[in-house]
Amino acid sequence: MSAHLIVLRHWWVIRSGRPWQLVVDGVFEPFLYLMSLGVGIGQLIGDVVGDGGQAGGYAAFVAPALLATSAMNSAVNETTGALWFRLRFEKTYDAIITTPMRPADIALGEVMAAMLRGVVAATCFFGVIAALGLVHSWWAVFMVPATLLIAFAFAGAGLAVATFMRELHHNQWVQLFMLPMFLFATTFYPLSVYPQPIRVVVAALPLYQSTELLRGLAGGPTPHVAIALVYLATLGAVGLVIASRRLGGLLTR
Repeated sequence: MSAHLIVLRHWWVIRSGRPWQLVVDGVFEPFLYLMSLGVGIGQLIGDVVGDGGQAGGYAAFVAPALLATSAMNSAVNETTGALWFRLRFEKTYDAIITTPMRPADIALGEVMAAMLRGVVAATCFFGVIAALGLVHSWWAVFMVPATLLIAFAFAGAGLAVATFMRELHHNQWVQLFMLPMFLFATTFYPLSVYPQPIRVVVAALPLYQSTELLRGLAGGPTPHVAIALVYLATLGAVGLVIASRRLGGLLTR
């Protein structure tokens, strides 16, 4: 397998461009949400009881969700719009496929590169929330490794979706799904606020599972952690398989 060459290719491009953008993209937006809503409005809300039964400050409740969002956004942005440009416009993969690399190597390499991007952004944001005193359990040391799984899930899914995009503006359809999911997947309030039928829909969202994974680690493991691990691993694996097959058809036809 030569998938690591794709990762090196992306790393060289980042180094020759704007490496600081990795930090800005992953930290700036969630930091603004954390300060304005988590800390600002949190002063008016007080303690919040999460779905796992843990009670804590509102900022500590919001922080893991924003950490999951940081990993999600970095992974999806890398495997949708950026990948579409390389696939449909630059024809980067048409050149790569003439080498011994296979479409499966390309797909795996792209997912690995997106995971690297996601974990770098998440690590920087984790440093922010730790510095603000929003981490209260030693289990939180596993939050950064957990963002690798979150990035894997969204990178696999994003890569699969990108292979179906025919025009660049189709990326807006992805954002049309991402933004509501960010707002409604218990980022700012617990699942219990919804009626039961809506809870089923929200619990099926990948960002909800990602958030539950990190909240479980931030406050101590809950049964939700195991469910989220299986869910995210399955999503990433299925997306990677679909993307590999789709890329094979697009690049060899």
